Amino acid sequence: MMKEITAIIRPERFEAVRQALAKCGYPGIMLTDIEGHGKQKGVEQVWRGERFRMELIPKIKIQIVVPANDAEKIVQEILKAAKTGNVGDGKIFISPVEEAIRIRTGERGEKAL
Repeated sequence: MMKEITAIIRPERFEAVRQALAKCGYPGIMLTDIEGHGKQKGVEQVWRGERFRMELIPKIKIQIVVPANDAEKIVQEILKAAKTGNVGDGKIFISPVEEAIRIRTGERGEKAL
């Protein structure tokens, strides 16, 4: 069994998360630049003395597929590296992965990771 871990994090925490994942043996990740908001519904900014509201905040979505028995270790590494303690640190979602296939070799399951 495999798990897909999707982490929505602050852009400025990406390098720390990437290094933490590589250090624990998971250098392969998928990355998407996204925008969104959670419960805070955006933030108020001040630029040149003018106040304005940013409703969609830039975030980074990281996706990684791992063997199920490694999922909690990876989640803990992401938590440690991504956390600032402030509103907007992000979320982590864990989903089951039914199958993985390496296109080049045709390997399936965990061997394809």
